[in-house]
Amino acid sequence: MDRQKRGTAMEQMNRGCDSRSVAQAAIRMAISNGREEERSLKQEYTRLGLHMAAMDFGGDAIGSVSKIIERAVVGAKREGVIRDNHAEGGAVAGATHEVLTQVLPRASGLNFGGKIGVARCGEHLCVAVFFAIGMIHLDDVAIAVAHRAVEEL
Repeated sequence: MDRQKRGTAMEQMNRGCDSRSVAQAAIRMAISNGREEERSLKQEYTRLGLHMAAMDFGGDAIGSVSKIIERAVVGAKREGVIRDNHAEGGAVAGATHEVLTQVLPRASGLNFGGKIGVARCGEHLCVAVFFAIGMIHLDDVAIAVAHRAVEEL
C-alpha cells in the first residue's frame, strides 16, 4: 500500500482513534530520547485527543517485573491516562505484564532497562516497552506492545 493511500499516523489520528494509531503513539513514546522529547510528543498527541505517559525502568529481568508493572500503573494515573479505578489500573497492569512476558525469555538471568510508553485514545489503551537487554555494554534491544479495550474517558 503506498503512502498516499495509507496516510501518516497523524492523519489517521485526525480521522479517529484506532488500536493501530494508539499503538504507534505508545511506541513513539517508548523510544523517545529524554524528557524534552516526551513533552513534545505529549503536546503533539494531546491536540489529537490522546493521553500519554512514559516511565523509565531497569534492573534484574526476573526480579523487576512487579516494580515495572507498578511503575506503569502509577505513571499512567499520575499523567491522567487512566482514572484511579480497578478496571483501568488492571488494564495497564495486564498490558504491561503481557509485554514483559513477550521479552522475558530473552532476558532471563540478565539485566534489562528501558522505557514504558502508555497511550490512550477513546477505548483503546496501548502499552509499549523498549528494552535494552544484556550485561556491561553487550546489549540487545527489543520492543513489545500490548492493547486493551477500556471504557472511554
